[in-house]
Amino acid sequence: MADRSSRPHRSPNQTPTRTERRIIKVRVIRRWGPARIAYLLGLNVSTVHKVLSRYGLARLRWLDRPTGRVIRRMHSPHCGDLVHVDVKKLGKIPAGGGWRKVGRSAGSRNARADKSSGEVDKYYRPVRGYHFLHTAIDAHSRLAYSELLGDERKATAAAFWLRANAWFTEHGITVEKVLTDNGSCNRSHAFRDALGEIKHRRTRPYRPQTNGKVERFHRTLADEWAYARLYTSDRERCDEFPRWLHTY
Repeated sequence: MADRSSRPHRSPNQTPTRTERRIIKVRVIRRWGPARIAYLLGLNVSTVHKVLSRYGLARLRWLDRPTGRVIRRMHSPHCGDLVHVDVKKLGKIPAGGGWRKVGRSAGSRNARADKSSGEVDKYYRPVRGYHFLHTAIDAHSRLAYSELLGDERKATAAAFWLRANAWFTEHGITVEKVLTDNGSCNRSHAFRDALGEIKHRRTRPYRPQTNGKVERFHRTLADEWAYARLYTSDRERCDEFPRWLHTY
């Protein structure tokens, strides 16, 4: 036997289905909040909010901005079930500081004056180059392993994964699946061989949101370390990275 539903047989004050559809349409197309939708449709804000909550659209961050569709979250039941892997490119900082902190004019002067890289472009201007931040983050625990490397070639990516996998193993995590984008280094035979028996999944083309956990980690890293304060040299920022990663 089961309890009968306590829902009333009639709800004369219930929002009409047609109105609900109009609310959802405005939400998806225009990405507006309840107050603006209510003003446009001549409704109470509380009514709009209840409708959005009923259909799982209460928060804008739950929607994919390009398409307006509800984002499907990836949930991992245990550590090692899925590890997100990605590479972020960071421009090196010239002596004296980069343009983000000292301004474009001063930053350009510092870049021209710093010849420590030993490389020049076709106009004989110093070339700073880039760091390539390789990161692997466990989807369940958010435990992250990251290294600053010189490139994102297949051999570099494969060697990074071997070190990352060994590190996860030391922390009691057995990796079952790895999620990467479709970069050439991740499609290489070297990376496939490095994975071994681990399952390899790739994101859909032009959909970085699928690898959102490592993308969010890189954003946090940029805000709290890479561009958090004035670094007067590239070495100073690199030296700070292990300390930040340990704190994270």
